[in-house]
Order: sequence, then C-alpha cells, then structure tokens
Amino acid sequence: MRDFLTERAKALRPSGIRKYFDIVETLPDAISLGVGEPDFVTPWDIRTAGIRSLQKGYTSYTGNRGLKELRELIARYLETRFGVTYGAENIIVTVGASEGIDLVLRTTCEAGDEVLVPDPAYVSYAPIIALCGGVAVPVKCGAENDFILTPEAVRAAVTPRTKSIILAYPNNPTGAVMTRAQLENLLPVIEENDLLVISDEIYAELTYGGAHCSIASLPGMRERTVLLSGFSKAFAMTGWRIGYACAPAALDSAMLKVHQYTMLCAPRVAQHAAVAALAGGFADGFSAVAAMRAEYDKRRRFLVGAFREMGLSCFEPRGAFYAFPSVERTGLTGEQFAERLLMEEQVAVVPGDAFGACGKYHVRCSYATGMAELKEAAARMARFVEKIGKNA
Repeated sequence: MRDFLTERAKALRPSGIRKYFDIVETLPDAISLGVGEPDFVTPWDIRTAGIRSLQKGYTSYTGNRGLKELRELIARYLETRFGVTYGAENIIVTVGASEGIDLVLRTTCEAGDEVLVPDPAYVSYAPIIALCGGVAVPVKCGAENDFILTPEAVRAAVTPRTKSIILAYPNNPTGAVMTRAQLENLLPVIEENDLLVISDEIYAELTYGGAHCSIASLPGMRERTVLLSGFSKAFAMTGWRIGYACAPAALDSAMLKVHQYTMLCAPRVAQHAAVAALAGGFADGFSAVAAMRAEYDKRRRFLVGAFREMGLSCFEPRGAFYAFPSVERTGLTGEQFAERLLMEEQVAVVPGDAFGACGKYHVRCSYATGMAELKEAAARMARFVEKIGKNA
C-alpha cells in the first residue's frame, strides 16, 4: 500500500506541551502548572444561558457568521473596552480563537510566504503556517527587551517574501505586554514593508498594572489588521470553544468562505452562552472578569517571588497567566529541568523551547491553578533546585 501521508503532515512535530500531560495522568500526586486553562468554572449565569438554550430547543445551525445578537455585542465590547470599531457584518464567530488563526493563515499564506512570529510564542502558529506551505520566521523577543517585538528585530527579519507578522500580546508563554507606545514604534516597519498584522488578543482582559492596547486601534492599522480573540480565558469558557475574528472586508469575505466549508458555524449553545457573558458583563461592569483577574494577580506575585527566592531569574509577567523563569543557573536546559522535575518532584511545567528557540533555558509555569497547589508546587520546585545546587 502506498504512503498516503503528505510531507507536511510527516514533518509536523507533536505539541511540545502535551507529552508531559500524558505522564501527569499516570502520577496521582502530580501537580500540573502546564495547561493554559483557567481553574475557574464558567460563571453560573453563563452556564444557565447555555442550559436554557437547550431547553428551548435551540439546537440547529446558526448563520455562518454566528448569531447577530452575539456579533453586535462583540462589536460593542471591542469598542467599549479597547477602542476598536467593527460592524457586526465584519465579525465571524469562530470555534475558539484557534480557528481564527487557522482561517487567516489559510486565506493569506501561500507557498513560500514568510510570516514573522515572535520567539517565544504560542505553539500553534508555526505549525499552521507550515501546513499552509508558508515559512515561519522567528523574531527574537528576549528578556533584555521584556520579551517584546522591537522595530530593530522586525526590520532585521523582513525579506522580500515577508507577507505578515503575528502579534501575540499579552504573550503566551512570557506574560509580556506591549504598550501603546511600543506598538506605535512598530508602525513604520509594518507600513514600510506593507505587512498584514495578525493580532492574537485572547488574553486582552488579563493585564496587570495597565489596560491592553489593540494595534487595530492605532491610526491606519485597522485596515491592515486581523484581530483574533475569544471567550476562553477572560470568561473561563475554554471548553465552550467560542472565539471571533475581525478583518478588513476583502480578508473577511475570504475567511468566511473557508469557515463555511469547514466549521460551518460555531456551536449554537456556546453562542447563547457567549451572549450572556457579554450582556451580563455590560450589566455589572464585567465584575466576574475583574474578580478572576485580581485572583490571578495574587498568584502571579506569589509565583514570581517564589522563583526569585529559589535564585531563578524571572521576568515579571504583565499579562496572561504564565511565568517564564530562566533555569540556566541550574546547568539544565528547560527540557531537562522539566523532565527531571516531573519525575523527581511530580510537578509538571512546559519546556520553554516548545515555544521557540529563545526559550531553551526557560520553563513555562501556569498560575491558573489554586493558591494551595501553587504553594505546594513552589515548595517542591525549591527543593528540586536546592538539590541540583548541592549536586552540582
């Protein structure tokens, strides 16, 4: 029988995150700081809306774009919270922000096109670019620059084949945030090279010490930006799989066609739940989001302090819910550190190089877990670091 697999499928590496969680499932006392998923349950009023939609028999397809009521609320939300104006007719409700990433890359990335990707960044970008026949070009975002994209680094990475650039801020895995001034510094290089901006803003509500700025809100950028976001992180709705994509008209039309032939529409029950999330948020000032953010902030400060007490250098995350400490002083790479920590102390973290070569001597630790577990995990990690130091 012939080999039916494509070369692209063969070349695709398994997720650098998942293998550790397969091991965690076999260790009953393991603590996982690996999964980027809120430990909060979806608020009851949102769950109730989903339940009621089922009770009313709302089990059919929606239009391809999604419920009009939901799209109108998303438009209001984006304008109210982030100063970005989109009409409901230019919003596609997607199956999570992940589908949005896939849609924009499939409709803009052709064979040989180069896409600039922050290094480190979310694990899915480079594989999807490769599946589209494109080339992911890493742009170093080091601790010396607070893990942000600088104009100098972007300019050095641009070639005649560069078509687009991915912005992923607040950033997974580093927790870095780009301010308005820092984003403005990127505009000249973006405009000079006529780049499309793919802005993944899934963690927009989770910033500490300052509000999120969307690059689409800056002068002239809405027309060359695809804004992607969703409900998973801010509203604790990961399993509901509801996101959205906002794009200029020509791109929006092309993305909608791909969506029509693949997903058709996002799950109706989840769309009704998302309506409740936004409607309730406007009614109470998004108090549930604020409460979750405040709890993450406590955990953030605890975990960064714990790493520093261990002697591990750790950038202070300003968004999302991850810390990205350097483990270089232990003499181990991030992968070696993660493997030994899991086997010897039963704490799961993710090697930093799963997110790009710049993460080789880092590990990603999610603080989207309870404080009691965080404290126990930190104690085990401190014991592990101390043991390594004694045996060095």
